[in-house]
Amino acid sequence: MFWWIVATICAFFVKGLCGFANTLVFTTVLSFGNNNVNISPVELLLGYPTNMILVWKEQKSVKWRVCLPLAVLVIMGSIPGVLFLKNADTGMVKLLFGVVIIFIGLEMLLREFRTKKVKQSKVLLSIIGVLSGLLCGLYGVGALLGAYVSRVTDDSSAFKANICVVFLVENTFRIILYTLWGIITPSVLRQAVLLVPAMLIGLMLGMVSGKVLDEGIVKKIVIVMLVVSGAALVMNGL
Repeated sequence: MFWWIVATICAFFVKGLCGFANTLVFTTVLSFGNNNVNISPVELLLGYPTNMILVWKEQKSVKWRVCLPLAVLVIMGSIPGVLFLKNADTGMVKLLFGVVIIFIGLEMLLREFRTKKVKQSKVLLSIIGVLSGLLCGLYGVGALLGAYVSRVTDDSSAFKANICVVFLVENTFRIILYTLWGIITPSVLRQAVLLVPAMLIGLMLGMVSGKVLDEGIVKKIVIVMLVVSGAALVMNGL
């Protein structure tokens, strides 16, 4: 139980600070001694209320024209995902997605250090938007989604608000599926309830840190987390 508490605090500290990457941290800490089928439903149940909290806190920054189309893409990505995962080499797909995320993250990091702002490519944004919906829908990974939202929002408040709206939609869909498939069980619910205090502690610490840190630093942390997420996908695909 000790490592579950550690994983929860660390994961939702990152969630409160960046708005995403909690799944990456939670799974990374626990995957050494637990099966993913036991980790994912607990993280899903813990992450759902955190998305609600962050959306409520940053509700003034929600851009519906940004998050609603992405939410639709995420759900659409979940539908072909069942057939795709049964017939495709998922390791190779994760590897390719990971490389794409790393390159996008590095390009975004270089963009942050430029004094002259470069106009966003609408074609590139569209491609990232479609791929982010598929990746999140297929694997529950929000890294490419984070890359897209980071490009179309101006500050960390808007980033957290819009990405968490998308996560809320995706989480709702996945909770229904997990329940129908028997993945969410009474023991999973008990585990999640026991970890709620640790989740709240981590989330509050992350949100407070986000207020204290400079906006530019927070954005760079978000981009670094994107690159780390991509590297994790590459390692997972090898």
